[in-house]
Amino acid sequence: MPDYQFVTDQLAVGGAIWTPDNMGEIARAGFTHIVNLQIEFDDRSISDGTGIRILWNGCDDDFMPKPSELFWEGVRFALEAIANPQARVLFHCAAGIHRSPLMLLAVLRVMGHGSEEAMDMIRAARPQADFPLVYLESLEDFLLDYEAYKQLNESELECCDSGFPQNTPATSEI
Repeated sequence: MPDYQFVTDQLAVGGAIWTPDNMGEIARAGFTHIVNLQIEFDDRSISDGTGIRILWNGCDDDFMPKPSELFWEGVRFALEAIANPQARVLFHCAAGIHRSPLMLLAVLRVMGHGSEEAMDMIRAARPQADFPLVYLESLEDFLLDYEAYKQLNESELECCDSGFPQNTPATSEI
């Protein structure tokens, strides 16, 4: 049985999916997108026929700083998804304690929620969610990059329906 909780009508957080049967349940629950932060397993290997779009954005849960690129990819993918009011996005990692709550926190922050408010929203839905200081510092670094990028490119941004820049440091061609 899949392990997830909804934080908003469109955004949920949870632990690993692991099996095709669980992936089928996720699809039947109406999820259209998955942000998989688990480096240990790529969900695409169990998603055939579900129609779910998956971003494998794996990272180690090693209590080390995380690069801004990790957040750019996950936030962009999620915001593009929820531009469709029918979309549902599941953020997950192995246990749903550190990595997936952190990425959901990044999305909520970019959407305009304050740090404490967003963490409270996540913890209310998933009490085991934890936000190690080093991960929060990495998120704050991303948010500074995001705001600076937005300000520098405000008049030139090519935006998707969500208003998130198409060409970010993590997705631009070099």
